[in-house]
Amino acid sequence: MKIQLEHQTIDCQVLYGSRKKISIHIDYLGRVTVKAPNGTGEDTVRSVVAHHGKQIEERLGAIAAARDTPKTREYQEAGKFLHLGRYCFLDELIETAGADEEELKNRLKKFYFASCKKIVGERLKIYQAQLKVKPKSVEVVESRTKWGSCSSDKHLTFNYRLAMAPLDVIDYVVIHELCHLTHMNHDRSFWRRVGSIMPNYKDKEAYLTSYGQEMTL
Repeated sequence: MKIQLEHQTIDCQVLYGSRKKISIHIDYLGRVTVKAPNGTGEDTVRSVVAHHGKQIEERLGAIAAARDTPKTREYQEAGKFLHLGRYCFLDELIETAGADEEELKNRLKKFYFASCKKIVGERLKIYQAQLKVKPKSVEVVESRTKWGSCSSDKHLTFNYRLAMAPLDVIDYVVIHELCHLTHMNHDRSFWRRVGSIMPNYKDKEAYLTSYGQEMTL
């Protein structure tokens, strides 16, 4: 359902079920889900969403800013970069001797790719066993808009920048994408499954929203 707010039109997924009131949920990628009681009319849904339009636009703006805001980095030994949620000096992460800025960037990106591949691989083994699912393939990629994805043919991808996040946040993205192997949509069953493994998953989404702008090169 498309709903016009004050400054933008948003796409909402509306889920109906046995509930008493309408609730609005926005995930870490900015996807809006409206959960409504069975029999709720479309006009009522639109009215409730419009009533909360200011808060929705502020949240979507914060998510966009966290994803897109560029940060100036200091590519020298004293420069600091996130790894597993902790700021490290550049020379703690990679060899810096004899390299110019461009080479340091290349080395650092290779480090994050390798680190992400290793960590995601380890965490997948843990949560695949718990969720009793298995992807057909897994790939670490570079993306500006997604931390992870699951295709209809069960191919999982993970953003190399996840290596900058704390381990529990990486776990959340891994669990999120693994749950899509059985629930492709963000419906109630999907979130129930995510919550069964990580009850405080909303805290991890909040971290990505708040600190995503720091997780850049």
